[in-house]
Amino acid sequence: MHTAAIYPGSFDPATNGHLDIIRRCRRIFPRLVVAILDNPRKQPLFSLQERIEMLEALLQDDPLIEVLAFDGLLVNVAREHDVRVIIRGLRAISDFEYEFQMAMMNRYLEGSIETLFMVPDQAYTYLSSSLIKEIYSLGASVQGMVPELVAERLRELSKR
Repeated sequence: MHTAAIYPGSFDPATNGHLDIIRRCRRIFPRLVVAILDNPRKQPLFSLQERIEMLEALLQDDPLIEVLAFDGLLVNVAREHDVRVIIRGLRAISDFEYEFQMAMMNRYLEGSIETLFMVPDQAYTYLSSSLIKEIYSLGASVQGMVPELVAERLRELSKR
């Protein structure tokens, strides 16, 4: 039986909702791979290396969480890391259609990999990286929505 899961995303930036899902996954799965999508077409706020460094720092207390970057097909990364469960977060019904399509395509591409949907704690159901970037760009505080490390990095960005 495979007991590892993979949690993919852009994590640009990582939010408290992401960390909630990660911590809860670790209560279920003994090993978790956090896979950061390298998609330069999305014009990320943080570089891939910055996102890796932040997540590694945020998750350093758990040696059974591996942070890595990927491009291409998620099922290939899952296979390479002997993972048979993909974790996807659902915040609202609006997320479901896209996530369902992705789950079906991943099943078509690799039938031995299952997708599990997790909902974040109700305190984080409204959070998304896109929303964080938008309110940050408009000068609003992101305290309580992102880890302090991420808030610090956002403040540093505004000084560049």
